[in-house]
Order: sequence, then structure tokens, then C-alpha cells
Amino acid sequence: MNIVCLDLEGVLVPEIWIAFAKETGIPELEKTTRDEPDYDKLMNYRINILKEHGLGLKEIQETIAKIDPMPGAKEFLDELRSITQVIIISDTFSQFAGPLMKKLGWPTIFCNELEVAEDGEITGFRMRCEQSKLTTVKALQSIGYDTIASGDSHNDLGMIQASKAGFLFRSTDAIKKDYPELPAYETYDELLAAIKAAL
Repeated sequence: MNIVCLDLEGVLVPEIWIAFAKETGIPELEKTTRDEPDYDKLMNYRINILKEHGLGLKEIQETIAKIDPMPGAKEFLDELRSITQVIIISDTFSQFAGPLMKKLGWPTIFCNELEVAEDGEITGFRMRCEQSKLTTVKALQSIGYDTIASGDSHNDLGMIQASKAGFLFRSTDAIKKDYPELPAYETYDELLAAIKAAL
């Protein structure tokens, strides 16, 4: 029994923080898990910048409302879901993911939770579990699933390497160079063909 585990940002939808950085004109917020492998460090850095600029959840959600899935992402996901089980495993937050899941036809997503004060200030975050993507893949394997995984960033490598088949998708040149053993694809057609071959 197979289950496909996909990253969200950079794979199915544009990076939320990059869109927000452009919207607000704060280039420091463009840093993502492609640049910083330590997610706790990255999120604390982001929260401090938001605090400095007096920005909160409302402003980020306003940006997210304008984000559409990448061209072809919903069709890719629909076809994939018609042939096998799919879970999106993301380090994003439930407060960000809702509008994007609606645009993708409500796929299942496992993600994290922001801690938000009454005035909308983001004060912290709660990760679902340590190394959430790798831990989730291992948990799925422990209940009898073979996993096939794909993502674009440092925080996807664990689940990709632990799966029976794993693929980089629209990743950085640096990651592709550091992990030459991982097949890397740029189009949904290529990724779909690779997943189908692995099923």
C-alpha cells in the first residue's frame, strides 16, 4: 500500500513568506528553508522581524488570500489523488494553510500551529512533532504504508531519503548538487510519471 507525501510551498503553491516579503517590502523575510536548514531558528528570526515592523497574522493572511496554486498544481494533485493516497506534509501553519487547501480541492495536510495573541501578534509556534516530515513518514511506514515523497528544501530531505522512492521538485542548484543521488524534476508531468513508476 502506497501513500505519497508532498511538500506544500515551492511544490504546489508559491512560498508564502517570499510573497509576504514582496508585499511588505521587507527583503529579510524572503529567507526560507531553502536557505536556512534550522526551522526553529528561521521561525524565531521571522517572528522578530514581524515584531519590529508591527505586523501580525492578519497582514500575512491578507497576502495569502491573493496567492494561487502554481499553474498545473491542482490538476497534478487531482490526478495523483485519483490513483493513490496523498498527504501534504508541510512546516507551514494551519492559520496559513486553509485558503490554499480550498484552492487545491481540500487535500489532507499535516502542518503546525502558530501561537497568536488576541491583538493578532504572532508570539510563537508549536511544531506538531520533532522533524515533522521524517517523523510522519516513519509513522506511516510503521502502520504498513510504503511512502513516496517529494519536496524542494532542506527540511524535505529526511522524508525523501527515508521513502521507498523520493524526488526533488523545483529545488535549488545547491541542494541538487549536494544530493546528486536524488532524482530532480522541474515539471508536474515528470514528477507524476516518476511517482507512477514507483507505485
